[in-house]
Amino acid sequence: MKEVKQLDVGGTVKKIKMNKAKLKTISGKLKKASKAHASQAKQIDNMIENKASALKMKKSPALAKLSASCKAAAKRKFKVYPSAYANMWAAKTQRQGKC
Repeated sequence: MKEVKQLDVGGTVKKIKMNKAKLKTISGKLKKASKAHASQAKQIDNMIENKASALKMKKSPALAKLSASCKAAAKRKFKVYPSAYANMWAAKTQRQGKC
């Protein structure tokens, strides 16, 4: 399900959830309507594709949580934990596979 913003007649914006198939049918109808609506169809297609790439990004190792051993090592190394420096060091050492 994709959350889509819809503009009302009164000018208010509503958020509506639509599935991928429904968005594709709307996109196809807009492409057939006119050149002005073709750009709207492209925007809908881009939204569908971006959702797929957003799911791939969530699986990125950069977004992984710090392991307990790396946190413990950072607590031993730095006087203040959590801090930006300690977290940066812990993330860097975890990526290198040292802890």
